[in-house]
Parts: sequence; structure tokens; C-alpha cells
Amino acid sequence: MALAGVESIAKLPELKKKLFWTFALLAVYRIGVYIPVPGVDRIALADFFAQAQNTLFGLFDMFSGGGLRRISILALGIMPYISASIIIQLLTVVSPELKRLSKEEGAEGRKKITQYTRYGTVLITLVQGFGIAVGLEQMQSPTGSPIVLHAGWAFRLMTVLTLTTGTVFLMWLGEQMTDKGIGNGISMIIFAGIVAGLPAGAVNTFRLLSSGELTPLVLLFVLALMIAVLAFIVFMERGQRRVPIHYAKRQMGRKMFGGQSTHLPLRVNTAGVIPPIFASSLLMFPATIANFSNVGWLREFSQHFTPTSVLYNTLYVGLIIFFCYFYTAIIFDPSGIADNLRKQGGFIPGIRPGAKTKEYIDRVLARITLWGSLYVSLICVIPMLLISQFNVPFYFGGTALLIVVGVAMDFMGKLEGYMISRQYAGLMGKAKPRSRR
Repeated sequence: MALAGVESIAKLPELKKKLFWTFALLAVYRIGVYIPVPGVDRIALADFFAQAQNTLFGLFDMFSGGGLRRISILALGIMPYISASIIIQLLTVVSPELKRLSKEEGAEGRKKITQYTRYGTVLITLVQGFGIAVGLEQMQSPTGSPIVLHAGWAFRLMTVLTLTTGTVFLMWLGEQMTDKGIGNGISMIIFAGIVAGLPAGAVNTFRLLSSGELTPLVLLFVLALMIAVLAFIVFMERGQRRVPIHYAKRQMGRKMFGGQSTHLPLRVNTAGVIPPIFASSLLMFPATIANFSNVGWLREFSQHFTPTSVLYNTLYVGLIIFFCYFYTAIIFDPSGIADNLRKQGGFIPGIRPGAKTKEYIDRVLARITLWGSLYVSLICVIPMLLISQFNVPFYFGGTALLIVVGVAMDFMGKLEGYMISRQYAGLMGKAKPRSRR
């Protein structure tokens, strides 16, 4: 089956081109992670992050693909863009102007909203970049060595400019990947960053094992848990509620049309990996600034706000549930589906077309979204608690596994859909009748 799939790809030049763009742009992103910001002592920085693995810095470094650990030009990763997207989508709900742009203006309205998101990304990056620059000047390695070689406004301005340019470039890279490649470019960038850190996570795990900090029994337990979590994620991501749809028979001339039965698939996790990414982005923004500050109450706040704390995980679960409902409401329109069914003569057995159908779909979607949000929360929080107990690296956490599996399944689904559509188009072309002379 795999060989047949490779042969099919080889026969589709457009698909090969899309795959080439996807992997080439990902390679550019990974090269950018290794370009450092000027004026930073990389040895002192490496010593600092060696002690900060299972803290907020370790989580942020995972999402930046290792860029924060190296203070590279892509240290902020794609998180400012995601934060800006959250803000714009929240404003779309309460702002009549943004709501009109998203629903009535069509493609032009979406372009304007995308432009607003870009402006928001730059603004957030400027704030975060300045906070990181000031924080780096105040940080020291465990041996007492300063991380910044020459502190001052020159370093701050250079760092803010470099980090802002890197984030804008990464945002552009993700948009190009979405347009020219396969899959969502932003998700693919986060996926690549997490996967690139897996070898280092495995090496660090064996280091903990050899030093006695991690026992073989605990390691076997964690590996078994990972396999079980992976299987559970795949099972839940494929889970759906199939709402039966019947189409009434209609007579057009002497022929009868309709009378068919199908179903409306409602996924258990309609929002995908977006809720944990959004939730992590919101939680990391204030806590990261607090970690880089010397203000007493902010430092105390950051100590109680680590990813393994009860406060962090409580807020994390609440935000995941909120964003599961919020993002599902954005991408899924029960009212539009009910109107389309009514126009096409379709109906749900026992439910009147129109408003009643919309209410029924809304009610079913709300119920399965609750289970989907609880499933995502469980996957993201339970491994985090195990990390706090057994000192396991973040790469074995539920958030990373959920993103990796979700994005991989989405990528393979789009790849398979593209191949099927092209093969179908080829069959239709061969089936065209020849014109009579």
C-alpha cells in the first residue's frame, strides 16, 4: 500500500511540487532557528536552559522549536501570530465591523482581517521582544555568568528588531506554505519544531536514566503510557457522530430525483489542535514576561504559574474547553447547514426543516464538543502531572503528542484527498465520449 502511494505521488507533478515547497520551507525555518541574536553568550544561555527544562521556559522552547534555547532570530516562534489571531477572532464576535468583514465581504473581507492579524502580530512581537531583551540582561547562568555580553539600549533595540523581523518572516513562511504546499503552514511549523526536538528529548531521557534520576521501571511505564495515549488520540480524532440525512423525492418531468439517504459527520474534536495551542499561547505570554522581570510580586507569580502547577493546569483546562466551543462555533455553522438542507430537500428524520434542524444540530454539536474538550484537556494535563512527578522531558507531554498526531493526520488526510481528487479527475477525463465526425 505504501509503495502504491509513492508511485501515485510520482505520477502527479503538481503533488510533487507541493511536497517540495512544504519540505523546502520547513528546511528554511529549521535553518533560521540556528541563527543567533547578536550579543548573547550562548554557553551561559545553554547552562541556564539546562536547569529550566521542566519549567515554563522548557514549554515555550518546545513551541519555538528550540529557538528560545538558542535565542535565535526565530526565538518567539509563531506564538505572537497565534496570539494575534485569538485577539482578532474574539473581537470578531463583539465587533460589528469585523463581523461584517468576515461574513459579508467574502475574500476581500478575509484579506483585511488577515492584514489586521499581521499588524497585531508585529505589535505583540515588539512587546515580547522588549520583555525578552530586558529579561536577558538580568539573567545569569547557574555559575553566575551574565547571559548578555554588553547590556544597554543598543542590545535591547537590536534584539527587538531582530526578533520582530524573525517572527514576521516566519509568519510569511507559514502563509507561503499554506498557499504553495500541503496542509496548514502554521500548524506544520509547530509540528516541525516539536519533531525536531524529539531526538534531543530522547537523549536527555537516556541521560536521566544513566544518572539514576529516571528508573527503568518508570521509563517503561512512560513509554507504555505514550503508546496508549497515541492510540487514544487516533481513536478520538477519528470519532464522529453521524446525523442521518434523508432527501425527499422530487419529480422533474418524467423522472424522479432524490430519495437518497446519507449522513452529516460531526467530529468529536471539531476544533483539532487549535484549543491547546491557543490556550498555551495565552498562558505563556504573561508568565514569560513575569519570568524575565525582577519585580518581586511578578517573580512570585511566575513561580506559582509553572506548567506543572495546579493553578496553571486549572486555567489551562478552562481555556481549552472555552476554545473548543469558541473555535467550533467559528468554523461550523449549523444555521447555514440547515438552510442548505432545506433548499436541497434534505431533512433529519423526526426533525422539522429550518430552525428546528438548526437547533438540533446545535444541541448535538454542543454535547459532542463537551466530550471533545474533556478529551483534549485529559490528553494535555495528565501527562503534565506525570512530568511533575517523574521528571520526564516535555516532549513526552500530552500537548506535544496531540499536536504531532493531529497535524500528521491532517497532513495525510489532505495528501490522500488531493491524490483521490486528481485520480478522479483523470478517470473523468478518460471517460469523456469521443465526438462523432
